[in-house]
Amino acid sequence: MTKHFQILILVILITSCSTNPYKASEKVYDTKLKTLKETISDKEPHVLPSVPVTSISIDTLYAKQLHIFKDSISKMGSTPLTNGINTEWIGTVNFNLRKPNFIIIHHTAQDSLKQTVNTFTKIESQVSSHYVISDNGKVVQMLNDYLRAWHAGIGSWGKNTDINSASIGIELDNNGIEPFTELQINSLLALLTKLKKDYNIPTQNIIGHSDIAPTRKKDPSALFPWKILAEKGFGIWSDEPLETAPADFNIEQGLRIIGYDTKNLSAAITAFKLHYIQSQVDETVDENTKNIIYSIYKKQ
Repeated sequence: MTKHFQILILVILITSCSTNPYKASEKVYDTKLKTLKETISDKEPHVLPSVPVTSISIDTLYAKQLHIFKDSISKMGSTPLTNGINTEWIGTVNFNLRKPNFIIIHHTAQDSLKQTVNTFTKIESQVSSHYVISDNGKVVQMLNDYLRAWHAGIGSWGKNTDINSASIGIELDNNGIEPFTELQINSLLALLTKLKKDYNIPTQNIIGHSDIAPTRKKDPSALFPWKILAEKGFGIWSDEPLETAPADFNIEQGLRIIGYDTKNLSAAITAFKLHYIQSQVDETVDENTKNIIYSIYKKQ
């Protein structure tokens, strides 16, 4: 009896030791996961240079959505596959949140910051953005940078056809026919300074909504100061003086390498000129347009 009892104890010890050989790594996984959940849950205001903090408490639906994401990244265990095999869970210790690689700039085409915030807090609108900047320079953050906002819609840049998953969206309170204010642009520059540093976003990946959706969108308008942004390191601009493009330079190929969808070439040319030749926004390609396309093409 004693011998059988000793064998039973030995079996129990062996079993308990072999239950989870990855216990140490699972503990690391859980610790890192807790930190990441706290990161995407953070709603504290971030101080930007010379930008007053704005607090808007419309939070209930956001919290519900956030809870879904937090639960999703916490989910572990076996998942059945269609071929009858079940997945086995073993947590890695090497991971982090996805980082944005683009910044897309929009204008709201609405009449006020309040109206835009109201739009972005209604489920039926199905549209959102990470930041909204008022014409008086106030900045409202509406979504954690690591989460996916619904600001870009159907569009592409180069081979990236899911811009929402790879970008931060910034909406400027502007109806599309008025100049952007100095206070607004200064706040945008401050915000871009922070975001570019935080996520190491490439200079050429700071673009407009019209760039990624040339057949659908015209924002930000021809009044947006892209050249000023480029001079500060946010986006690119053509060389001055311009170099003459080679005689055999292919306009369509150049635009495509820059990032534009050229299936509708006229729309791509117009979108390019909305960004880089704002005094002549049309589909005409003269010598100056060709040289500017060549200049931007060389910076890719």
